[in-house]
Amino acid sequence: MVNVGIIGGTGYTGVELIRLLANHPDVSLKVITSRSNAGTRVADMFPNLRRRVDLAFTEPSVDSYKACDVVFFATPNATAMHQVESLLEAGVKVIDLAADFRLKDIAVWEQWYGTQHVSPSSVEQAVYGLPEMNRQQIKDAQLVANPGCYVTAVTLGLLPLLQHKLIDPTTIVADGKSGVSGAGRGANVGTLLSEASESVKAYAVAGHRHYPEIKQNLRQVDERADLVFVPHLMPMIRGIHATLYTDLIADPDQLQPLFEDYYAEEPFVDVLPPGVQPQTRAVRGANVCQIALQPLPDSNKLVVMSVIDNLVKGAAGQAVQNMNLMMSLDETAGLEAIGLLP
Repeated sequence: MVNVGIIGGTGYTGVELIRLLANHPDVSLKVITSRSNAGTRVADMFPNLRRRVDLAFTEPSVDSYKACDVVFFATPNATAMHQVESLLEAGVKVIDLAADFRLKDIAVWEQWYGTQHVSPSSVEQAVYGLPEMNRQQIKDAQLVANPGCYVTAVTLGLLPLLQHKLIDPTTIVADGKSGVSGAGRGANVGTLLSEASESVKAYAVAGHRHYPEIKQNLRQVDERADLVFVPHLMPMIRGIHATLYTDLIADPDQLQPLFEDYYAEEPFVDVLPPGVQPQTRAVRGANVCQIALQPLPDSNKLVVMSVIDNLVKGAAGQAVQNMNLMMSLDETAGLEAIGLLP
């Protein structure tokens, strides 16, 4: 069994990690921390975990994490970087669900996250945790930077096109739509039911923190790649819908078979048949990205639609997928749940 610790177990990604790992056949949950809820039983705060998790939240303590094989940081940005070096030195594998190790350019990270990075050497060591890009590196990693939710949906929708040079990489527009759980569990007026219901709004139009991360991914494939990225808040709890617009420089008839072939061996990417549009509700609760293609008639324009559950394939599920790879487990272990309908 793999002994696992979760640092920060009361946010949405934290409790999603607990839910997935409690059902994982090869995992033993050893420690779940919460500074503000230490002593509270996990199942008392989250009743869906009754009879599945018999632990109480504890105060954060590096010494308690060192008894684990793998530690997940489900903490705010700029938290994991203060503790990761001591854990790595102790031989503990680390997966950070925040952004501390995603961007390789430290100056860019500091610009977007507004603080000094205290562990540049860990950034250099970290492997970016998108299995569809970096599966082999993840298998050998000690430290994995789990991708952002928007980033996962956008990157998976564009990878085959950039890899095979089928689009003009300077023409990409990414229109992202997210459920309110993407804003976290903390009290926020903007995510109150009466504020978010029956309304759609763009936010961070001048610059979202996921923008440099998306650009970093795309430029690993084509150094000319750039994009306009605008996220929107939707009146739903879970889900990311990325609608991607770009200029084709190839025969549109080759796109469907190319995508199907590119993702044929990927357990968590589902390329939909022609004419079928993806829906966020189809992947709710599942570690799956569904992708659909629509070349526009009498035009060189292509629309790619990519949907995920922001808390699963966009966060906790992808983190478990990375853990499975790092620990030489079946990559799909604990992640075979089917999307919830209705």
